[in-house]
Amino acid sequence: MEEKIILTRDLSSSAAEADFEEISLFFEEKIREKRYRELKELIATIPSADMAEIFENTDKAHQSTLFRLMSKEAAADAFTNLQPDTQRRLIESFTDIELSEILEELYIDDTVDLIEEMPAIVVKRILKSSTKEDRDVINTILRYPKHSAGSVMTTEYVRFLENMNVEEALTHIRRVAIDKETIYTCYVTDRDRHLLGVVTAKQLLTAELDTPLTDIMDEGIIYVNTHDDREEVAHKLNRYGFLAMPVADSEGRLVGIITLDDAVDVIKEESEEDFAKMAAITPTEAPYLKTSVIKIWLARLPWLLILMLSSTISSTILGGFEAALPAVLVLFVPMIMGTGGNSGGQSSVTVTRSISLSEIEFSDIGRVFWKELRVGLLSGGVLGVVTFIKVVLIDKLLLNNPSITVLVAGVVALSLTVTIIAAKLIGAILPILAKKIGLDPAVMASPLITTLVDALSLVIYFAVASATLPV
Repeated sequence: MEEKIILTRDLSSSAAEADFEEISLFFEEKIREKRYRELKELIATIPSADMAEIFENTDKAHQSTLFRLMSKEAAADAFTNLQPDTQRRLIESFTDIELSEILEELYIDDTVDLIEEMPAIVVKRILKSSTKEDRDVINTILRYPKHSAGSVMTTEYVRFLENMNVEEALTHIRRVAIDKETIYTCYVTDRDRHLLGVVTAKQLLTAELDTPLTDIMDEGIIYVNTHDDREEVAHKLNRYGFLAMPVADSEGRLVGIITLDDAVDVIKEESEEDFAKMAAITPTEAPYLKTSVIKIWLARLPWLLILMLSSTISSTILGGFEAALPAVLVLFVPMIMGTGGNSGGQSSVTVTRSISLSEIEFSDIGRVFWKELRVGLLSGGVLGVVTFIKVVLIDKLLLNNPSITVLVAGVVALSLTVTIIAAKLIGAILPILAKKIGLDPAVMASPLITTLVDALSLVIYFAVASATLPV
C-alpha cells in the first residue's frame, strides 16, 4: 500500500481519483488503530495537492486528526486547495494557537481568498488570529473591487532600493525570502516605492557582486493598475510569459504582484462563469455535487423563465402568419429555427471566446462583420442547396407529399440561407456590442441569441413565403 501511495502522484487524474478514495479508507483505518507515527511517515511522501484530495474523501470525523499529522508547511499548502466547507470545519476544530500557526504559513492572497469564502463568525476568528500588520494588508486588499487586479494581488514580493548592488540584493533575498511568495522576479524602486525596474534571480546569480542593480535591471517595465480588470491582467501575464506581474497604484507606486498561479485561478474561474452564462445558468462557485438542489434550482430558474417568456415572440409571429400561408410551410419551421439558432450559437461562442482572450476589440467590429458575412454566405449556400435537394427528393418524391412543390422547396431553401447569414451576423456582433456598453459578452451567447434568431428566422421565412407563394 505504501508503494501505491508514493506512486499516486504519477498516475493519471482519473486513476488518482479512484486511489484517493482507497487511500482515505486506509488512512482512516490507521487513525482508528492509533498508528500515528506510521501514518505521519506515509503522509510526508504525498504532495500537498494530493493530500487535499484525500482530505475531501476522508470521513469528517477523522479530518482534523489527519491534518494535525502533516507538517505546518504541507498542511498550509493542502489547506489552500480544500473546498470552503472543509476549510470551515477544520477552522472550527482548531485551537487559537493552531489557527494562528496555519495563518502564519499562508500567503496574504490565500488568506484573503479564505476570508471571502467564510461566514462572518469564522472571518472574525481569522482576523483575530492574524497579526495587526496582516489585518491591515487584508483590509486594504478587500477594499478593492471584486474583479480588479488589486483584489487578487499579494503584497509578499521582493523589493530592492535603486542604490543597492548585487551583493546587497542577494543578502536581502536571504533575509526575507521565507516570507515572500516568489523570489525569481524582483523589483527595483525608489524610497517612495515608485517602480523603476525589474531584476530576475538569474541576472543576480550571474552578475558580479559589486554590480549596481541599475546596470542590470530591465527598465522596460510592464505593469498593471490596481483597478484593472483581473481577467485582462491574467491574459496579459500569460501573453508576456511572466512569472509575476507588478501591480501599481495610480501614482505608479508598487503595491503588489499577481503571480502565475493566481492568474491561472482567475482564468479558470472566469471561464467557468462564462460557460455557465452561455448555458443560461447563474454562475455558482461551489462544485456541482456540493451544491444543494435549491441553489441549483435558483441558479437555473430565472433564465428558464426569461427564455420561456421570450419564446412567446416566436409563437406570436407564427400565429400571425399561420392563417395566411399554406399549412405545409409549418412542417419546416423547426428545421429553419433550429439551424438558425445553431448558426448564431457557433458565431457567438467563437467571438465571445476571442473577446475573453483579448483577441477582438470594438474597433474590430467591421472586420468581424465582413468575416462572418462570408462565412454565412458559404454556410447558407451549401445548406440551402442541400435543403432544396432534401425537400424535393425526400419530402416530395419519397414521402409523396403533394402539398410540397418545387416552389415550396425553393422558399424553404432560400429562407434557410438568409436565416443562416443573419444568424451568423447577429451571433458575432451582439457580444461585441455587449462588451462595448459594459455587459458581459457571455450573456449574449447561445440561449439569448438562439431565442432572438428563432423570432428572426420566422419573420424571414414567412416574408419570403408571402412574397413568393400565392396566398
